[in-house]
Amino acid sequence: MGGDRARCHPRAARQLARVDDLLDDPAFWDPFRAHFDPVIGRPSIPIETYLRMMFLKFRYRLGYELLCREVADSISWQRFCRIPLGGQVPHPTTLVKLTRRVGPATVAQLNQTLLATAADHKVLRTHKVRLETTLVEANVCYPTDAGLLAKAVGKLAHTIGRVQAAGGAARTKVRDRRRAARRRAHQLARSLRARAGQAKQQVAERTAELAGLAEQAAADAARMARNARRQLVRAGSQASGKLTRLLADLETTIGRTQQVIGQAGR
Repeated sequence: MGGDRARCHPRAARQLARVDDLLDDPAFWDPFRAHFDPVIGRPSIPIETYLRMMFLKFRYRLGYELLCREVADSISWQRFCRIPLGGQVPHPTTLVKLTRRVGPATVAQLNQTLLATAADHKVLRTHKVRLETTLVEANVCYPTDAGLLAKAVGKLAHTIGRVQAAGGAARTKVRDRRRAARRRAHQLARSLRARAGQAKQQVAERTAELAGLAEQAAADAARMARNARRQLVRAGSQASGKLTRLLADLETTIGRTQQVIGQAGR
């Protein structure tokens, strides 16, 4: 296991000691402040412990359960993670929930920054790796305008539901157009089996109908996103981190949907 090799190697122990000093930099703490309230909320594990455990997970490519077992079995790793002697190692589900709250992208970015900083200070050595792979032939499902439009309608409806379930713009009425999009997609599939002369016109008509549904769905989503944004502004520092992330995902989906609509029109 990666943890066993790391604990047994003296060089790895020296590296962890130097990385421990780098992690005391406030720059690695600031990204977490937006996700936690300094007064209210349930007690959780210290961020310094979470940050160091996630570094070990990323550095040695460990799963959450294996990471917790390795830390519990190593005094040096417990010291690195700022866990007192005889203290309790965090449960894997606690790490998973915290990662979901702050976002995996934030954790990955922090680890990448730390590795770059460690490489600059010559704490870690980075090497180029050459890989040899075996390719397996498989059919490729190429994306079509109609397929992307149908998926965009479904993604918008799903994300809107999650935003409203999290308390964002719950009173904003939004129509679910997933059934209509699926019906147009099925009609398009039947058109493709028709005669060549008729198929082209029917496919264009069905694609235009899907584009219209996607445009309406994007407009509804944009209206709901505006209302939810105003709600977050009113909440101020008490705004939900989960709602903020879901709203950002919805706005990204709206932008991509508009790109697909423009592509289908061209």
